[in-house]
Amino acid sequence: MAEPINISDDVFENEVLQSDQPVLVDFWAEWCGPCRMIAPAVKEIAADHGEQLKVVKLDIDANPMTPGRYGVMSIPTLMVFKDGQVVDRWVGAQPKEAMVARITPFLETATA
Repeated sequence: MAEPINISDDVFENEVLQSDQPVLVDFWAEWCGPCRMIAPAVKEIAADHGEQLKVVKLDIDANPMTPGRYGVMSIPTLMVFKDGQVVDRWVGAQPKEAMVARITPFLETATA
Protein backbone atom coordinates (compact mmCIF):
# COMPACT_ATOMS: atom_id res chain seq x y z
CA MET A 1 0.00 0.00 0.00
CA ALA A 2 1.50 3.30 -1.13
CA GLU A 3 2.02 6.15 1.31
CA PRO A 4 2.74 9.81 0.60
CA ILE A 5 6.50 10.40 0.42
CA ASN A 6 7.97 13.30 2.39
CA ILE A 7 10.41 15.10 0.13
CA SER A 8 12.73 18.09 0.34
CA ASP A 9 13.98 20.80 -2.00
CA ASP A 10 17.08 18.65 -2.58
CA VAL A 11 15.18 15.75 -4.14
CA PHE A 12 12.25 17.61 -5.75
CA GLU A 13 13.70 17.44 -9.25
CA ASN A 14 14.44 13.73 -9.03
CA GLU A 15 11.21 12.69 -7.26
CA VAL A 16 8.78 14.99 -9.10
CA LEU A 17 10.16 16.53 -12.28
CA GLN A 18 11.90 13.36 -13.48
CA SER A 19 9.16 10.96 -12.41
CA ASP A 20 7.77 8.64 -15.07
CA GLN A 21 4.39 8.78 -13.29
CA PRO A 22 2.13 11.76 -12.66
CA VAL A 23 2.90 13.26 -9.24
CA LEU A 24 0.54 14.91 -6.76
CA VAL A 25 2.51 17.36 -4.62
CA ASP A 26 0.99 18.52 -1.33
CA PHE A 27 2.65 21.76 -0.17
CA TRP A 28 1.90 21.92 3.55
CA ALA A 29 3.12 22.95 7.02
CA GLU A 30 2.67 21.47 10.49
CA TRP A 31 0.90 24.60 11.82
CA CYS A 32 -1.66 24.65 8.97
CA GLY A 33 -5.08 23.44 10.11
CA PRO A 34 -6.52 22.86 6.61
CA CYS A 35 -3.32 20.94 5.72
CA ARG A 36 -3.89 18.58 8.63
CA MET A 37 -7.55 18.34 7.67
CA ILE A 38 -6.81 17.01 4.16
CA ALA A 39 -3.87 14.79 5.21
CA PRO A 40 -6.01 11.64 5.65
CA ALA A 41 -7.54 12.14 2.17
CA VAL A 42 -4.09 12.65 0.63
CA LYS A 43 -2.94 9.45 2.33
CA GLU A 44 -5.99 7.57 0.97
CA ILE A 45 -5.32 8.88 -2.54
CA ALA A 46 -1.76 7.54 -2.29
CA ALA A 47 -3.08 4.17 -1.15
CA ASP A 48 -5.86 3.99 -3.75
CA HIS A 49 -3.88 5.24 -6.77
CA GLY A 50 -0.29 4.33 -5.89
CA GLU A 51 0.26 2.28 -9.03
CA GLN A 52 -0.74 5.18 -11.29
CA LEU A 53 0.30 8.22 -9.25
CA LYS A 54 3.14 9.22 -6.96
CA VAL A 55 2.00 11.31 -3.98
CA VAL A 56 4.54 13.51 -2.20
CA LYS A 57 4.39 16.04 0.61
CA LEU A 58 6.71 19.03 0.87
CA ASP A 59 6.89 20.99 4.14
CA ILE A 60 7.16 24.63 3.05
CA ASP A 61 8.81 25.76 6.29
CA ALA A 62 11.70 23.30 5.99
CA ASN A 63 11.91 23.65 2.19
CA PRO A 64 11.29 27.24 1.04
CA MET A 65 12.99 27.08 -2.37
CA THR A 66 10.51 24.88 -4.23
CA PRO A 67 7.33 26.66 -3.04
CA GLY A 68 8.94 29.97 -4.06
CA ARG A 69 9.80 28.61 -7.50
CA TYR A 70 6.19 27.52 -8.08
CA GLY A 71 4.49 30.59 -6.60
CA VAL A 72 2.95 28.89 -3.59
CA MET A 73 1.38 31.75 -1.63
CA SER A 74 -1.17 29.88 0.51
CA ILE A 75 -1.39 26.38 1.85
CA PRO A 76 -2.49 23.77 1.35
CA THR A 77 -1.57 24.05 -2.30
CA LEU A 78 -1.73 20.87 -4.33
CA MET A 79 -0.20 20.49 -7.77
CA VAL A 80 -0.26 17.69 -10.29
CA PHE A 81 2.95 17.31 -12.29
CA LYS A 82 3.17 15.27 -15.45
CA ASP A 83 6.33 14.97 -17.54
CA GLY A 84 7.98 17.60 -15.36
CA GLN A 85 5.25 20.21 -15.90
CA VAL A 86 2.43 21.50 -13.69
CA VAL A 87 -0.81 20.30 -15.29
CA ASP A 88 -3.19 21.26 -12.48
CA ARG A 89 -3.07 23.15 -9.19
CA TRP A 90 -5.52 24.19 -6.51
CA VAL A 91 -5.37 25.98 -3.20
CA GLY A 92 -7.30 25.16 -0.07
CA ALA A 93 -8.88 22.16 1.53
CA GLN A 94 -11.16 20.11 -0.69
CA PRO A 95 -13.00 16.85 -0.07
CA LYS A 96 -11.28 13.70 -1.24
CA GLU A 97 -13.84 13.25 -4.03
CA ALA A 98 -12.98 16.68 -5.47
CA MET A 99 -9.26 15.91 -5.37
CA VAL A 100 -9.77 12.53 -7.04
CA ALA A 101 -11.88 14.19 -9.75
CA ARG A 102 -9.01 16.60 -10.46
CA ILE A 103 -6.33 13.90 -10.70
CA THR A 104 -8.38 11.31 -12.62
CA PRO A 105 -7.79 12.74 -16.13
CA PHE A 106 -4.06 12.46 -15.58
CA LEU A 107 -4.36 8.88 -14.31
CA GLU A 108 -6.21 7.85 -17.45
CA THR A 109 -3.56 9.30 -19.74
CA ALA A 110 -0.87 7.67 -17.61
CA THR A 111 -2.38 4.22 -18.10
CA ALA A 112 -3.34 4.59 -21.77
